[in-house]
Amino acid sequence: MAPPNKSKPTPKVAATAAAAAPKLTTTGSTAVASKAATPSSSAPPCLFSLRDGALTVGGGTGKAAAVALLTGVPGNVTLTPFAEAFDPTTKASSDAPEELASQAAANASRGAFLGFTLPSPASRAPCRVGRLPAPRRFLSVFRFKTWWSTAWAGRRGRDLQMETQWVLLEVPELAGAGAGYVFVLPLVQGSFRSAVFPGEDDGVVVCAESGSAAVTGTDFRRIAYVHAGDDPYRVMQEAYLAARVHLGTFRTGTRAKPRCRLIQEKALPPMADRFGWCTWDAFYLTVDPAGVWQGVSEFADAGVPPRFLIIDDGWQSVNRDDDPQQEDARGLVLGGDQMTARLYRFDECARFRGYREGALIRRPPEVFYDKSMSKAVVRKAAEIENAGKAKKKAAQGGATDLSSFDAKVAQMRRELDQLLVQRDAMLAKLGDNDGDGEVGLKAFLKDMRRRFPGLDDVYVWQALCGGWGGVRPGATHLDARVVPARPSPGLAGTMEDLAVDRIIEGGIGLVRPDQAGDLYESMHSYIAGAGVTGVKVDVVHTLEYVCEEHGGRVELAKAYYDGLSKSIAKNFAGTGIIASMQQCNDFFFLGTRQVAMGRAGDDFWFEDPNGDPMGVFWLQGAHMVNCAYNSLWMGQFIRPDWDMFQSDHACAAFHAASRAICGGPVYVSDSLGSHDFALLRRLVFPDGTVPRCLHYALPTRDCLFKNPLFDQQTVLKIWNLNKFGGVIGAFNCQGAGWDPVEHRVRGYSHCYKPVSGDVRPADVEWGQREDTSAMAKAASYAVYRCQTEELLLMTPDSEPIQFTLQPSSFELFTFAPVTTIGGGAAKARFALIGLVDLLNCGGAIVDVQHGSGGEVMMKVKGEGRLLVYSDVAPKKSLVDGCEAGFEWENGGKLMVDVTWNQEKDGVSDVVLCF
Repeated sequence: MAPPNKSKPTPKVAATAAAAAPKLTTTGSTAVASKAATPSSSAPPCLFSLRDGALTVGGGTGKAAAVALLTGVPGNVTLTPFAEAFDPTTKASSDAPEELASQAAANASRGAFLGFTLPSPASRAPCRVGRLPAPRRFLSVFRFKTWWSTAWAGRRGRDLQMETQWVLLEVPELAGAGAGYVFVLPLVQGSFRSAVFPGEDDGVVVCAESGSAAVTGTDFRRIAYVHAGDDPYRVMQEAYLAARVHLGTFRTGTRAKPRCRLIQEKALPPMADRFGWCTWDAFYLTVDPAGVWQGVSEFADAGVPPRFLIIDDGWQSVNRDDDPQQEDARGLVLGGDQMTARLYRFDECARFRGYREGALIRRPPEVFYDKSMSKAVVRKAAEIENAGKAKKKAAQGGATDLSSFDAKVAQMRRELDQLLVQRDAMLAKLGDNDGDGEVGLKAFLKDMRRRFPGLDDVYVWQALCGGWGGVRPGATHLDARVVPARPSPGLAGTMEDLAVDRIIEGGIGLVRPDQAGDLYESMHSYIAGAGVTGVKVDVVHTLEYVCEEHGGRVELAKAYYDGLSKSIAKNFAGTGIIASMQQCNDFFFLGTRQVAMGRAGDDFWFEDPNGDPMGVFWLQGAHMVNCAYNSLWMGQFIRPDWDMFQSDHACAAFHAASRAICGGPVYVSDSLGSHDFALLRRLVFPDGTVPRCLHYALPTRDCLFKNPLFDQQTVLKIWNLNKFGGVIGAFNCQGAGWDPVEHRVRGYSHCYKPVSGDVRPADVEWGQREDTSAMAKAASYAVYRCQTEELLLMTPDSEPIQFTLQPSSFELFTFAPVTTIGGGAAKARFALIGLVDLLNCGGAIVDVQHGSGGEVMMKVKGEGRLLVYSDVAPKKSLVDGCEAGFEWENGGKLMVDVTWNQEKDGVSDVVLCF
């Protein structure tokens, strides 16, 4: 949960010199490329070729000439067609399901491995693979922090950023010829992972690194993969499918469980379809049982019951190296305070440990709990933090007498200590009962479920290494030692980060890799027994900082991810995990066996922690764009989680609209007493479930190579699918983004202004799912505009709908195909929009059937106004078997009111008779 901070100098990537391919050798644990399978003579030729110093695509069919993607390719760069590297006839050679292996084989001619060899072993090998000349539009995603990635578009090699995770090239010369887009995907090979970097003179550099000087190699012929096709979404899907099949290939004859699995291989956790609350922004590190109870109660009493709860950072038993070994660290309030603290026991902290069963049943929080206390504590801690910043600024300005700052901070610390004493006295009432019964977290969650029986899931926060600072040496039965944290050279140009600074300051209490499974089992078996159903695993990429003596980053990650996967499978039904701070390719290739949900963007920040007066607004658009574009690749492995937000925030509706159609979980981090329940009711059904879209939201095609953050002209448009229609979300996110010179995310205030755009039926990618593809063939569509409440008709050939959005504002367009029902006098043109009191109105439609007598029978979940397009008025309408009134206008707008049908889980049967 690291805030945006200052910039760092740009790293200079020195690529290996061009050379003839040397004789291959390997050292360390790098695997040599295996003998290639012999392709069938009837197989189509590979779309890619490497000859005369150029990497080309296309040209094999005679329909279009080959196009050079990279020029000046050095002699040590290699290209291996996928068909030669994978033999689908040997089913036992890969852990991928047979269906996936067959799909990869069917697309084999579209892909190839791009790699290189070295004349001498290296642990970090940046290799120039050619020059990407202009103009060639591309979209990429790169790591702007250790943990977080963002999108970047450009037109030539020099536009690339450091630590690029993938590149999508537009090849309009071959559009319609099977290669209109080319995807470049850095991979993991043996003990090395890779990323793309910019080189001199528009050069493209692929850098392979092990993370340990002891692990070196010379053969990197499968360190990256290229794939071509005419559909950008399918190109990425097929590329990751090929990578998954390839990375699951056994070259040693030893079969093991897969380290990565694609999203279609896994079940989503049940909380994906339910509304939730996260404690972070309400309490930060001061979370306590009474406050959690109070928060859930406020939602439930307002008719918006949380079905899942995330008890975020602050519940664990952590302390710092100079604290008594078996006592909680005192005074931890804001994010950052805890980043040098380490886990010293596997159960809950004293605030939760002292809870006794029945305490809040007998005496609910409203009787004794001051819900303003958490805000007062956080406010005082923020004052101390700001005073520290002011002192630092004064010192940088040349001030020599800083005693006034020290005195002020000392006084405020005394005031904070007094507040914490008052809080502890208040919480002591939770342990007053000396009777029988459970104690601690188990008792608390048992009581929570008695009071809130609809609370299905409770997740708790943890860092991948236990706590932010790992595990305290000597405090547990595990062998942990503090390892100095050293970021890899490739991160030198990323944005300065408080979390990184603190981790470097304190190092990581790293549990020995062969005990990683024991670490997770010790943590998870205890909390699972207490009633916890899942974990939010944060600070994932810490491992790459401490891998030098453990075989490098890939091998250390394998040990930890394997232990984590086994524990999730055993303790949390195989799905109870959300990954966070995980946005780097080695996590997805090595750690997604059980993970089916993970964060798609950086943290939701309700304001800029650095005090930018415009930050309350521009940070929101940046968050949304990060989520949308990261979903392009993360969605191949996990269901993207767009993170929580606060329902009373200035941009709450802006966020709510994106969460409504993102296809992932919907949850908020409201402070106590600070809610907009009217807005939440547009997101959540009365039973705490949500109308989730079928797919995960992605940028529309016309946004792929644009900059919706600060080009002053592009509206972010995202598409998704419902069972009987599609939806386009349009968001004005202009006003922020990455600065490639300053190497930080900053505001672009001159871009914070109205932007215009357009929308059409083809913006919805109907064909991305088999069960929605038929809707692409509709002759016309009814389109509903959420904000203006207009209902329009369009054909595929209609002029697009034009719109203008103010800064930090949105519009949702619901598309429903028009069908003709009945005949003769009963003939009608009909399209079902949905419950328009919901932001994702089409998600309320459960089923639609057409009767032979000109009637339409619908199952609708929820309550409110059901909107239908009909060119004629129905003869009558029925709701749950009873005749119901309706309103019909000449434009075809037909409205029927439905109520929540408790007996049928909120589903009403609606019949329209024509």
